[in-house]
Amino acid sequence: MSKVVKFGGSSLADAKQFQKVADIIRADEERKYVVVSAPGKRNSKDTKVTDMLYQTYELAEEGKDFSKELAAIEARYNEIIKGLKLKLSLKEEFEKIKSNFEAKAGSDYAASRGEYLNGIVMSNYLGFEFIDPAEIILFDDDGSFDAEITNRKVAKKLRSVEKAVISGFYGAFEDGKIKTFSRGGSDITGSIVARAIHADVYENWTDVSGFLVADPRIIDRPQPIETITYTELRELAYMGASVLHEDAIFPVRKEGIPINIRNTNKPEDPGTWIVESTAKKSTFTITGIAGRKGFCCVNVSKDMMNAEVGFVRRVLQAFEDQNISIEHVPSGIDTMTVFVAQDEFIDKEQAVVSEIHRLAKPDLLEIESDLALIAVVGRGMKRTRGTAARIFSALAHVSVNVRMIDQGSSELNIIIGVENRDFEKAIKAIYDIFVVTQL
Repeated sequence: MSKVVKFGGSSLADAKQFQKVADIIRADEERKYVVVSAPGKRNSKDTKVTDMLYQTYELAEEGKDFSKELAAIEARYNEIIKGLKLKLSLKEEFEKIKSNFEAKAGSDYAASRGEYLNGIVMSNYLGFEFIDPAEIILFDDDGSFDAEITNRKVAKKLRSVEKAVISGFYGAFEDGKIKTFSRGGSDITGSIVARAIHADVYENWTDVSGFLVADPRIIDRPQPIETITYTELRELAYMGASVLHEDAIFPVRKEGIPINIRNTNKPEDPGTWIVESTAKKSTFTITGIAGRKGFCCVNVSKDMMNAEVGFVRRVLQAFEDQNISIEHVPSGIDTMTVFVAQDEFIDKEQAVVSEIHRLAKPDLLEIESDLALIAVVGRGMKRTRGTAARIFSALAHVSVNVRMIDQGSSELNIIIGVENRDFEKAIKAIYDIFVVTQL
């Protein structure tokens, strides 16, 4: 058996955290392939190394002196190396980075150096082989990730390597130029490696003991989620639950590999299992609640709308032409509502309004702002009668007005729209009715 283990920035912030990570890896012989992030914050006032690199490269691009800032980054790594008592020098690496910054190697190159250097340190500390993902993770010319070629390259490389440390977050174009995933992309790297070696488990180690039913900033000590499906995770991640990068599930999903979210600082906790499907029943009717503020909606009305072929397409065309992504589109016989992110829409609203009138000729158009969307997600909802009624009852009890409700055909989730000011109150009410009263 083999496991791929990925450790986030908070797990690798300093030498003490490195030691915890090494103890976890050495405690299980099956943990053979290690993916690392760049050092994160050591305390609330600290700066992540990736952010330090971005700031330093910005100076380089502007032609300003960045030696002081680069020296501060080197000091961070030297502090870790000294704390681990390693005979390792990164002097040549930093000279190379300095030269590439001066040559304007690109912000992706700059950001990737945090993971690259951490990979060197961790491989040296564990005695594992270091693998630069620029050699095995490939991006197409248009910047899209090439999953199949990457899978073959990673599988071929690791076939002859018993234990390895792989830097997360980046790969390269065919010409060798560095390309990063979006922030948090080390999760994706771990998933890519797990798929390539047909791992039994992909362990993702972070600073929390898995997923929680609701945001702990809103709910005091929310219940943990023991098992969640890939689909449920996608729904919750899209609405703001951010323990794992939402794109990290795709590579392992192809192979049916489970992901186990674990806590580096509490390795005894079982964490959350993310699986394709399961016969296990959820502890509660719902699996989780997540949401985001900052939406607005465009209400479009027209008599006999349902009989007018292409009406919806023409309305949505106005948003596409302004490059605005759409969140939800609940509709009735003579009305449709388009929910969009307010900060993306606000500067283009009048252009959209004009184009809707030109393309679709509605009878009435209204815009409402300062709305929040809340997703109530759970595989157990389809087997339970009255879920929506209980949500409405809970919200009515605390005087929250529901502005929109949208349920997918899978019956896996219900999306509720409320005013921004009622967001926290609504989540507390839903959590109370489904979790607290069932304990």
